[in-house]
Amino acid sequence: MSHSVEREIAGKTLKFETGRVAKQAGGAVWLYAGDTIVQAATTMSKDVRAGIDFFPLTCDYEERKYAIGKIPGGFIKRGGRPSEKAVLTSRLIDRPLRPLFPDGMRNDVQVIAMPLSVDLENLPDTYAIVAASAALTISDIPWDGPVGAVRVGRVDGELVINPTLEQSNVSDLDLVVAGTHKAIIMVEAGCNFVTETDMLAAMDAAHAVIQQQCELQLELKELCGKAKSSFVPQLPSAEILNAIQEKMGAEIRATIQNPDKAARESAIDDLKKEIVARLLPDFPESKGEIAEAADKAVKKAIRYLIIEEHVRPDGRKLDEIRKISCEVGLLPRVHGTGLFTRGQTQVLTALTLGAMTDAQVVDNLEVDEKKRYMHYYNFPPYSVGEVRQMRGPGRREIGHGALAERALVPVLPEVAGFPYAMLLQSEVLESNGSTSMASVCGSTLALMDAGVKIKAPVAGIAMGLMTLGDQYAVLTDIQGMEDFSGDMDFKVAGTTEGITAIQMDTKIQGIPREVMVQALEQARQARLQILEKIVATIEGPRTDLSKFAPSIFTIEINPEKIGAVIGPGGKTIKQITADTGAQIDIQQDGKIFIAAVDQDAGRRAADIILGMVGDVEVGTLYTGKVTRLIGMGAFVEILPGREGLVHVSHLKDPPVRRPDEAVKVGDEIQVRVIEVDGQGRVNLSAINLDKPFDASMARRQDDGRGRGGFGGDRGGDRGGDRGGRDRGPRDRDRGPRPEAAPEPAVEEEEETPRARFRPRR
Repeated sequence: MSHSVEREIAGKTLKFETGRVAKQAGGAVWLYAGDTIVQAATTMSKDVRAGIDFFPLTCDYEERKYAIGKIPGGFIKRGGRPSEKAVLTSRLIDRPLRPLFPDGMRNDVQVIAMPLSVDLENLPDTYAIVAASAALTISDIPWDGPVGAVRVGRVDGELVINPTLEQSNVSDLDLVVAGTHKAIIMVEAGCNFVTETDMLAAMDAAHAVIQQQCELQLELKELCGKAKSSFVPQLPSAEILNAIQEKMGAEIRATIQNPDKAARESAIDDLKKEIVARLLPDFPESKGEIAEAADKAVKKAIRYLIIEEHVRPDGRKLDEIRKISCEVGLLPRVHGTGLFTRGQTQVLTALTLGAMTDAQVVDNLEVDEKKRYMHYYNFPPYSVGEVRQMRGPGRREIGHGALAERALVPVLPEVAGFPYAMLLQSEVLESNGSTSMASVCGSTLALMDAGVKIKAPVAGIAMGLMTLGDQYAVLTDIQGMEDFSGDMDFKVAGTTEGITAIQMDTKIQGIPREVMVQALEQARQARLQILEKIVATIEGPRTDLSKFAPSIFTIEINPEKIGAVIGPGGKTIKQITADTGAQIDIQQDGKIFIAAVDQDAGRRAADIILGMVGDVEVGTLYTGKVTRLIGMGAFVEILPGREGLVHVSHLKDPPVRRPDEAVKVGDEIQVRVIEVDGQGRVNLSAINLDKPFDASMARRQDDGRGRGGFGGDRGGDRGGDRGGRDRGPRDRDRGPRPEAAPEPAVEEEEETPRARFRPRR
């Protein structure tokens, strides 16, 4: 039986329907918002996965191009690996759902969200979170939801809830908030220098809408919700935990207070082994349970130490940043490099500049676009002293790279003033907390080292949270141990003016507003301190780009002449690229970006293009090179890529019978433009150059064979018959032409692409 509920929320109708499709799933819904329909289905395994100490939740966002009436590009129409957008949306779904599952749950749970129909008024990613929540809410899976999710934009200073794609393109805020009826759980944002006060106001507006979404899901649950399944939490017994605390509590506290990560972790590993050895005689059948309890005892000790005594494992104050160092220009052949070190976290970022043709093509459900700024984050195993196989980037690496990328986009120069594609790659050399924010700082250093005129330096910091009942402590610059043991990971990036990116995740069921306020203020103070270190290292972008970076020339032509530059099948532009080695990117508005490491090659390509499309004025003198000979005359290149014909009768005075009697290929001669016909073809003369030009000079001298006029005998190159059968209008005006004598065959040239007739014999 089908059930549905709907309500108008923030000016748009939101509807849930269940019972019509996917009936064998634990819970399945269709979410309707305009013409956007998102299906979400969730299922839980019956059996507990043995031998693990984590909750095995999998969230997948499946894109289908039929949702926008589009066949996928490329050879594989079925589609391949998920797009970066799909991976990031899968993370968006996972992050607010995970904290609401019961502690100790070890059953596999899978959530699959799939847009079935997408319009550009209702973007599907945030609705996928809501649909997944609704599926879990009505399912038999133990879960303490529901959650809602909202995107907030700001257009002309006004907040917009769930903006359309058009509104998003002009918004200076892209904020995604997810939470329960009580509190916010997850935040993701990119923005243009938004203040902390404005960010909190946007979060408040989002939470008001989230509460309405949660209420609608509870209405659906009242209609058709299933009873929740029972499960046995896989947690160590209180008896074992108490025994560890009594026997080893003091040793645990002493062991965790070591500023060196490697030494501390080694000591903790040894201590855990010792705990197992000491307690195993008392609990002989619980070796695995003792090991898990030891881990929990360590985390609990860290929490007590910070909240009760305000002492962190490395001895810092709660709002203190680790020692920072910045370096630039380490790699001489790289266009820009930055090495950022904060405590035992170290990231090397390298920047490569390229032509606009190197921009990444993005093919998403919502939009097809080109990204000229790209950031990739790599996390090798040696950075944490481990050994593991090197594989492609996982969801974490893609997410961290996207966050750092989002943080720098607002400060990039406009394309018009800096027409480069930029690829930054951050290599994590050492990790002990917040490598993504170190990547933001490394990117700033690399961009300025390369001479990219960014609007302002950007820095990032990660905040943490420890809670104990009603008590809490907000930590600045969390390290790995505090991240694993704490309740929040709150990353904030920005400039001195405001925030450019935020990412917040929690392990508890929401963050109180007063914690948000304190975390944002501590993050602002820390960001300003880091920016001082960055500016002390490199005050601003270098004056000049690296000599190894390509030079880019920008020219503009009439958009109607783009076809002439490209040529049939791209032949012309390919030839220019082959001759000069330059990369050429033509925009629809007539802007052309020419990139070349050799500046002379770039200028030569620009000259060729301008010559092809430039206006040639009648009467103007040029010095050009003879490029080829045909029976009726010689072609001379008067501008790069622009040729004109000098008829044999205009090559020399007195006239010659054959062009090779006057010139040869490669000769430089002076010529005058005597005519540009209606098709843009240029006629030249090499005689009477010392006399003022008048229209009579366009008439051809008699070459002794009775041939006169320029009309239809310009050969295959000019579209007429060399014998003159197809006379042009001017020929008809002049009356009948004398019968042409046979032309000598000694200088027959290969037909050009414009030839339409073979020569008469």
